[in-house]
Amino acid sequence: MDGLASASHKFMVAYKRDTPTNLKIVDIYLAYIMLSGIFQFIYMLAAGTFPYNAFLSGFISTVGSFVLAANLRIQTNSQNKDMFKTVSPERAFADFVVCSLLLHFFCVNFLG
Repeated sequence: MDGLASASHKFMVAYKRDTPTNLKIVDIYLAYIMLSGIFQFIYMLAAGTFPYNAFLSGFISTVGSFVLAANLRIQTNSQNKDMFKTVSPERAFADFVVCSLLLHFFCVNFLG
């Protein structure tokens, strides 16, 4: 148990010190989206699946948003500059916004 506490403390100190603010904001968004998807799934288990299209649309929206945000985090991380030489952080964010709009457009249309 002491090793786990020590490792988590070292992780948090290094995360606070070495991670840029823009990546921390994306990480907070990722945590929010993940919790939202978990709560939707728990609610579906507790309340049932009567409007199944509504559950699927909401859950697909959270999963898709998580994937898009994870890609945004990967592309804007300064340690990955050599992999994404042609993609600027502004371009990555613009791609995220456009793809999010398309994702949510399709999710709303799936509701019926």
